[in-house]
Amino acid sequence: MSQFPGRHRSALLVVDVQVDVVAEAHDRDGVVSRVRDLVDEARTADVPVVWVQDTLRGGGPSRSGSAGWQVVPELEPGEGEPRIEKDYGDAFEATGLGDVLSDLGVGRVVVVGAQTDACVRATLHGAFVRGYDVTLVSDAHTTEDLTVYGAPPPDQVVAHTNLYWQFQGGPDRTADVVATADVVL
Repeated sequence: MSQFPGRHRSALLVVDVQVDVVAEAHDRDGVVSRVRDLVDEARTADVPVVWVQDTLRGGGPSRSGSAGWQVVPELEPGEGEPRIEKDYGDAFEATGLGDVLSDLGVGRVVVVGAQTDACVRATLHGAFVRGYDVTLVSDAHTTEDLTVYGAPPPDQVVAHTNLYWQFQGGPDRTADVVATADVVL
């Protein structure tokens, strides 16, 4: 179990599934559909859904509140579901995410979203080093094609992240990778 005795709840952490972030993402529609399925399942099971939104500053002013900053139209945060705005890749860095999860009694996060090789990866590690059990949903995270900059193709980025995350470990916490169909909230 996590390093948080008494915090036995899980939360679904939806990272940056925003209009501009996933506009050119690999398997965008499939990933968004699977995220929607998990959101529905979490709500049915009374599992907290926490929405993370990048301010998309990119060295300039925040675009918080703009059309591109919004969660994709296929998903709609529910009333009362926490929203976390972040300026850094790790959703825990300089945000209230840790406090939100503590207030909800969460010791395990189930991570979905974008970009696999940036904010998803940073948030996975951020949660793990802070003592959470962390589940990555193998078919519910994505990234855009950055091969022009020397990155591998997006499907390989996703596959590599799934591969290495299944071998993470540490005292008193777990890391695992499961497909949407096998997620236990």
